[in-house]
Amino acid sequence: MEGESSLRERLIDVGVDLVTTEGSASLGLREIARRAGVSHGAPRRYFPTHHALLSAIARRGFEDLGARFAAAIAGTTSPRAQVRAAALVYVGYALENRGMFELMFRHDLLDSEQHASGERRLREATLPLFERIVALIARCRAEPTTAHRPGPPNKAAPPPAVTAAALWANLHGIAQLWAWGSLQLALDAPPPVGAPGSDQLDQLVATVLDAHLGPVDS
Repeated sequence: MEGESSLRERLIDVGVDLVTTEGSASLGLREIARRAGVSHGAPRRYFPTHHALLSAIARRGFEDLGARFAAAIAGTTSPRAQVRAAALVYVGYALENRGMFELMFRHDLLDSEQHASGERRLREATLPLFERIVALIARCRAEPTTAHRPGPPNKAAPPPAVTAAALWANLHGIAQLWAWGSLQLALDAPPPVGAPGSDQLDQLVATVLDAHLGPVDS
């Protein structure tokens, strides 16, 4: 007989497969239960709300993205290079996993609270990634290789968390507009082909980093 924990994981596995192949709109409780081979009420035994199940599915995405961040950053040395590596991973993940990426940041659909079932809060998977970028930005500002800081010369730089949030918003916009084909239209670039790696994407990411962190002396 299948154990409680294994059935719970199977429900999440089915949700991950659904969002990967059919997008976030496919994640209905009944459809997940049907594909998992259980009654439509079974998911309620493990997830008190639909939002809680969506959050468990989204957490898998954040764990995957976090592992990719760690692998990319491990191959670099300077904080600036680590921010660049993380930025490229972020955009690449968005283009390769569009359904999961859309779900992960729909916090109007997700649930960060911890329930009596012991389900971990989603914030425990999401905030460490953001905090890692905040720490890297703080370290970037201490590097002597930045040609100048962005913004007026006599104005103090915003807190690292604000810069990280603005950088995140820019990268998210690049990923979304590239996926929709809008940036290619504006730049007269080839249509999207799925995986990232084009010169235009690299240039866009580099420009965003220069805007928020200042260009690097050559």
